[in-house]
Amino acid sequence: MNIALNENLVSERATQRTMLRDSVVRFLRDSEPIARMRRMRATQPGFDRNVWTQMAEFGWLAILIPEDYGGLGLGFTEMSIVLEQLAKGLTPEPVISATVLAGRAISHGENETLKQELLSGLATGELIPALAWQEDVSTANPETVATSAVSGSSGYRLSGNKHFVHGTPGADGFVVSATNDGEPLLCWVPADTNGITIQPRPLADGRFCSSVEFNEVTVARDHILAVGPAARQALDFAINETLIMIGSELCGVMSSSLELSISYLKTRVQFGKPIGSFQALQHRVVDLQIQNELSMAAVSDSITLLDNDPASPRNAVNASRVKTRCGTAALQITRESIQLHGAIGFTDEYDAGLYLKRALVLSTWLGNSNRHRRRYFDLTQNTKQE
Repeated sequence: MNIALNENLVSERATQRTMLRDSVVRFLRDSEPIARMRRMRATQPGFDRNVWTQMAEFGWLAILIPEDYGGLGLGFTEMSIVLEQLAKGLTPEPVISATVLAGRAISHGENETLKQELLSGLATGELIPALAWQEDVSTANPETVATSAVSGSSGYRLSGNKHFVHGTPGADGFVVSATNDGEPLLCWVPADTNGITIQPRPLADGRFCSSVEFNEVTVARDHILAVGPAARQALDFAINETLIMIGSELCGVMSSSLELSISYLKTRVQFGKPIGSFQALQHRVVDLQIQNELSMAAVSDSITLLDNDPASPRNAVNASRVKTRCGTAALQITRESIQLHGAIGFTDEYDAGLYLKRALVLSTWLGNSNRHRRRYFDLTQNTKQE
């Protein structure tokens, strides 16, 4: 009987995930996101708030939020399905930066009252949070924190600079990492607080990130999400989870880029034959398909562990493994896609270049492949010593 129940449960989950994927595919078909992205690129904030609200109505923003906070309480498998499909359409909305990077940092926090307020707002689409943590433009080490939070009678005075804050401009507030007397903390700062200066920085794919300066910003004590080891752990967990989800987005980008190339090879005719019939091009496509499949396997394996054992130290290792594998493969596939198209692939009017630009942004965000190769080595060495 238990076996039958388990089989029914697995079948039900598979059906739900298929329905979830179909809902995103229908959204992409109806909303024409690539055309919308073309219209909105280089125009702040780079995304449509009305579309964001629509995504909330579909329940996509609530997938990772526990039911106690107004979410659906699902897992990274479901989130991965949404992110991969949205990436195929080059959707500009900051779903991953808000729901995974910032949202998970909030979820891992200790302030239950604040978590209830922020996560419920995220689930309904009323709130777009952004995580402001990176300070050194040359490294992606979350332990490098110079931003200070000086304790006072009315709360904290926050001062410092953060770079590469994705999801801005357009965010409603920031989850900020800082130190208080050498102790790490995470705090919530609404975007309209006095003392905040936001400098938008254009990204290669037409979207934006920002540098954010906090100049003696007042932070109420009830806006502290976590302090000490809990703050460091919340930030580490959120970054590792985001790295794996970036892998899902990269898989979506490289899959669509490859599909575009294969379709072109089937229709472009030279010497009286479709160029896809030429063996040299077939071999190149097969090599690219292998890279695509290996990347999807790495993401799938990592998500399985993340859902089953979210506190496992192996998740950090898998995060760097996924980022390295998927970042390298996505850049190779999108670059060769342009070559396979020939001259038309270099034009802005053709979509091949758009996938390359999105791959460039995603492959460098939170550390490029070289950085994560080194991190993977360091983490696996530490694991062996332990």
